[in-house]
Amino acid sequence: MTSPAAIRRPSPVVRAEATRRLESLATPAGALGRLGDLAVWLAAAQGVVPPRELDDVRLVIFAGDHGVASYGVSAYPPAITPAMVRTFVAGRAGVNALARAHGVHVRVLDLGVDDDLAGVPESVGERKVRRGSGAIHRTDALTAEETRRALAAGAEVAAEEIAAGGQLLLSGDMGIGNTTPAAALVAAGLGLPADEVVGRGTGVDDAGLARKTEVLDAALRRAGDRADDPVETLTALGSADLAATTGYLLEAARRGVPVLLDGLMSVACALTADRIDPGAAAWFAAGHRSTEPAQSLALDKLGLEPVLDLGLRLGEGSGAVAAVPVLRSAVALLRDVALLSEL
Repeated sequence: MTSPAAIRRPSPVVRAEATRRLESLATPAGALGRLGDLAVWLAAAQGVVPPRELDDVRLVIFAGDHGVASYGVSAYPPAITPAMVRTFVAGRAGVNALARAHGVHVRVLDLGVDDDLAGVPESVGERKVRRGSGAIHRTDALTAEETRRALAAGAEVAAEEIAAGGQLLLSGDMGIGNTTPAAALVAAGLGLPADEVVGRGTGVDDAGLARKTEVLDAALRRAGDRADDPVETLTALGSADLAATTGYLLEAARRGVPVLLDGLMSVACALTADRIDPGAAAWFAAGHRSTEPAQSLALDKLGLEPVLDLGLRLGEGSGAVAAVPVLRSAVALLRDVALLSEL
């Protein structure tokens, strides 16, 4: 990753210019609502008014398994993770369908899947850190060295996607049990107890929710004061895929490329990225509001209002991909609507 000192905020000068253009459009004042806000944010992030069309949008799905999945915190078995990685590669998952509909490039990476993924292209596992992450209520998710490697892997991937032409980056997730460590990242970042951040994930029943809360509470108690440091938080409570996502988001912000966030995992990593490098969140927009309470809590802290609220809890990056047409609409309005002075 590049030096934290390299981060800058989206241009306030361009933001002001974009705001003036928005106010000069041949539309009633405030009539474009959030579309206007998004257009101004994109212009400031791109450094140009009007903003450029979003022709190259790229989603990276970070996959990994989580030790807590063996302790009743998910409605599905861990074997689903490698099966879904293969489904992404085949282009048959929910997010693949959305990505084809909206012209979004999809890349899937195995950072910590507890499987060799035989037959899957080698590129999927080229940055693998380990097979599965530790059960966070009993042990650290990662070693300090694994955390460093995962953060660096995410940063390298962001750099590659940007070098390939990515104008807007999206992050997705795959990993049975991943809402538990993601909620732990949010609890640590906001100083909240387990029962305020825990959610049903893929749909656990009341007994499963109680087990999940107990596991999360034990994890937070085990981590103790280490949760005050964001990188230590990733080591103690995160996972290889979540650490890589954090590195990916950080590198995008440091390179001045906007990011459209997805659900809980993406937003938990965005919160962690902003803890590591305060101000990173200025480069992030929220694609949608998930059904997980921890996601809404983190969004409030980051000052982000979701573009969509559709009750989605699929993950994979699906909510962010579904929001891409809204951002493209925002760009079109600020680019192509006549100015009052031209009438």
